[in-house]
Amino acid sequence: MSGTEISAVRRRMLAGLDAALHLVFPPRCLCCGEAVGSDQGLCGPCWRDAGFIQGACCTRCGTPLPGQSDEALCCDECLADPPPWRQGRAALTYSETGRRLVLQLKHGDRLDLVRPLAGWMARAGAPLIGPDSILAPVPLHRLRMLKRRYNQSALLAQEIARQTGSIYVPDLFRRVRATPSQEGRSREERAANLSGAIGITNGKETVISGSRLMIIDDVITSGATLRAVAEAAISANAACVDVLLLARVARNT
Repeated sequence: MSGTEISAVRRRMLAGLDAALHLVFPPRCLCCGEAVGSDQGLCGPCWRDAGFIQGACCTRCGTPLPGQSDEALCCDECLADPPPWRQGRAALTYSETGRRLVLQLKHGDRLDLVRPLAGWMARAGAPLIGPDSILAPVPLHRLRMLKRRYNQSALLAQEIARQTGSIYVPDLFRRVRATPSQEGRSREERAANLSGAIGITNGKETVISGSRLMIIDDVITSGATLRAVAEAAISANAACVDVLLLARVARNT
C-alpha cells in the first residue's frame, strides 16, 4: 500500500472516529453550551451577539467605526492621544458573547477556548502578522500567576504563533512590581498605577532590538497596560510595535 493510500485510510478512520464521538458527545456552543452543528462553533444567538469586528475600524486601536471603508481610519480618541504602537486589531467587542468568552477563559479555566479564540484573533490580525513577527504576551506578575495558574494572553499568543508560523517569545516582558486591580480606576489612575511596572526581561533586549513585535492581550479598556508594554518595547529599540487583542471595549468615536 502506497503512502497516499495509507493517508487516505487514516483520514477515513479519523473521520469515522469523529462521527462516533459526536454521537456520544454532540458539539456544543463555545459560550453557552447549547447544541451546535460543528466543533468549536457558536449557536445562533451567541453568534449574533458575538460582536465580531468587521468592516471599518480604527487602525490604531481596533475599535469598530461606522460605515465601510478600505482606507486607513483613526478614531477621535487615537487622533487626540495617539498610542505608542503603530497599528492594532481586535477580534470582538467586549460585550455580550465577547465578554462572556473573555471571562470564561480568564477566570473559568476554559482552556478549550484558546484554540478557537486564537483563530479569530489570527484572522483579525492577519494584515499585521508576518513570518518574522515576534509575538509576546502582556506579562502577569508572579504573585498573580500563582493565583490564576496561567496567563491567558500567553496561551493565546502561543496558539496564534502556531497557527500563523510566527515567532513566540513568552517571557519578553516582565512585571517589575505587582499592581492593584485596574477595575474602577479612571484613565489617569490606570496610567499612574502602571507607571514603571513593566520592563524588559533581563537578556531579552537583543531580541527586541530591530524586531517586528506584536503584543498580545485578551482585552483592552483604557489601553494603559498596552501603552506600558509598548513603551518598554520602543525603549528597547523595537523596529515596529503592533497590538492584537481578543476583545476591546467599544467606545463612542
